[in-house]
Amino acid sequence: MMATNWRISTFNGALLAAYFVPAWTVAAFRIMISPVYGFYDRPNVSIALFISDYLQLAATSTVRAAWLLALGKLTVVAFFAVFVVLTTRATIRKSGGCDEALAFALGIGSLISFASMLMAAKVGEAAALRLHATELLLLLGTAILMAVEPPLLRKAKDMPSAAPAEPAFIAPQSKAA
Repeated sequence: MMATNWRISTFNGALLAAYFVPAWTVAAFRIMISPVYGFYDRPNVSIALFISDYLQLAATSTVRAAWLLALGKLTVVAFFAVFVVLTTRATIRKSGGCDEALAFALGIGSLISFASMLMAAKVGEAAALRLHATELLLLLGTAILMAVEPPLLRKAKDMPSAAPAEPAFIAPQSKAA
């Protein structure tokens, strides 16, 4: 019974949450504790090098960019956490009510990973490029699963049975009688 309640995209989203919540939370908290040190840490180094090399921002602007990145990553973490909480309720999971939180996490996370991947390619950071490309492929794979997976098949017993107040079509009666 439990195996029929989970769609592949929901299960895949839970696995993604198991990776992204701790990984991106740690990266964001390192930026919040020490913005410059955390910004030049491995998960964020491509963005930091791109900002310092190409945008040539002042120190305070670089710190603000680091905090903005931390805020974006924590937003993705929050959407993944909401998704996981919503999947614990079988009625919400069966009706697909948790898909919106997952879609927001995938959208924002893909945007951050794609931008990070482009910046890593521009500054020549091969390790960061592989990391961000892998994260982007994970996020896009789940988004594709959500798009092509058939809608939930709801059984008649799961749907509330409400009889309509009046029939949808009333046949016209002849006036000759």
